[in-house]
Amino acid sequence: MTTTPLAAPAEHLALAAGEAAAAVLPAADLLTASTTAPAGPDIAAPYAGAVVAALAGGLDGTVALLVGQELVHAVESGPGIDLAGAAQPALDAVGAVLGGSAQVGRVVPAALALAQFAGPCTAVTLTDGRGPAAVLLVSDGLLASGAPSLPAPAPVAAPAAAPAAGSPAGRLVGSSRGLEVLHGVDMEVTVELGRSRLTVRELLALAPGQVLELDRAAGSPADLLVNGLLIARGEVVVVDEDFGLRITEIVDESVAS
Repeated sequence: MTTTPLAAPAEHLALAAGEAAAAVLPAADLLTASTTAPAGPDIAAPYAGAVVAALAGGLDGTVALLVGQELVHAVESGPGIDLAGAAQPALDAVGAVLGGSAQVGRVVPAALALAQFAGPCTAVTLTDGRGPAAVLLVSDGLLASGAPSLPAPAPVAAPAAAPAAGSPAGRLVGSSRGLEVLHGVDMEVTVELGRSRLTVRELLALAPGQVLELDRAAGSPADLLVNGLLIARGEVVVVDEDFGLRITEIVDESVAS
């Protein structure tokens, strides 16, 4: 595959796409787009995983993110989080800069990322204070037109202080360092009042006005679950006409398991 350096407008667009990805890709330290280069066959060697997405919105091309072992380990340790979901906001940001939208990303081995591209692509290195942390791959065809106007990258929040490894929040990602890497990843928080079991016959017979009895006494605390993991209990309250939960207990790991 023949590769040639990018023209100045295309390089500017590639770096802008890289900055957009760097602003939202989970990382313990601030990421920046540092350099661009034609993607060679050894581009994936330092990386542990990849997420690839085709672009929609009138664009024909592919983007991919190669990420290091730190992020791969963090998502493997976090219940309800996968690598594709962690990388999707970054892929979406890249798609927006390129003038389209990214489809849902799919995880592939890092060594196979380059094979997902139909033609040559450009590698944008994303670095933190320690060196290269990730690489954005963009089809060269997507960069050919340059960038008439580019949105400013979203601000990156400073890493939050990590909780103890045995705390409920620490259990979500398995380690304090993992929590720092995933500090910007959305997690689903659910308040559960109780549960019940129904037969199929009873389920089909449900009708408006029917009362379903739960397995919890009136006045009992509700459970707070994060991505399905019980981490706390509390009292249901009303806040400005909306329901809320006043935390009364942080669930110990040994009890939760």
